[in-house]
Amino acid sequence: MTATPPYRRSTGSARGEARREQLLESVTEDLARNGLADFSLRRAARAAGTTHKVLLYHFAGPEDLLGQAMRLLRARRLANVLAVAVPGDTLAAKVRSMWPVLKDDASGLRVIDQAIGLAMHDPQRYAHLAKDASDQYRGPLLAMCPGRWTDGRKREVAEMILATMRGFLMEWRTAGDNARIQDGLAALVRAVQREEDAD
Repeated sequence: MTATPPYRRSTGSARGEARREQLLESVTEDLARNGLADFSLRRAARAAGTTHKVLLYHFAGPEDLLGQAMRLLRARRLANVLAVAVPGDTLAAKVRSMWPVLKDDASGLRVIDQAIGLAMHDPQRYAHLAKDASDQYRGPLLAMCPGRWTDGRKREVAEMILATMRGFLMEWRTAGDNARIQDGLAALVRAVQREEDAD
């Protein structure tokens, strides 16, 4: 049986939804600026200029708020990535174009990568952040795959790209050795190209 939340939710009204989006935007901007360290409902409330009770009126709890904020940040990153993927290019060319956008931290998107570390550090509490990230990125990667491929083949290649790019991001954030990552990226691009040429 699901426990009754301590505060009612702001669902069903345009005004409530607008307020919820405004609060989510404020909390998301705070996360982009300050990262995940010491994130709490009270910190989120300060960032949004409200109280934690108001946040609990609009969100199911701190994990729900954090998860929605991370989804919004990932949507921004995805929009940036998809903007450089030229329609009609090969999948290999699209993969090559992704890396400069993924590693760019100009808009504070480093927090997305911090979430993966948090999920690894405390999987019982934060594994959903990594799973949500994989689910959110997987769809666009599948859509980039050639339409002639079977669904199974699309899944295999999308998972290879997703896991490898995530590894590159971890290496970039921790070691910052772009030359080695470029070597790995070249190998990934060749692997994807071989998949495309295999038809």
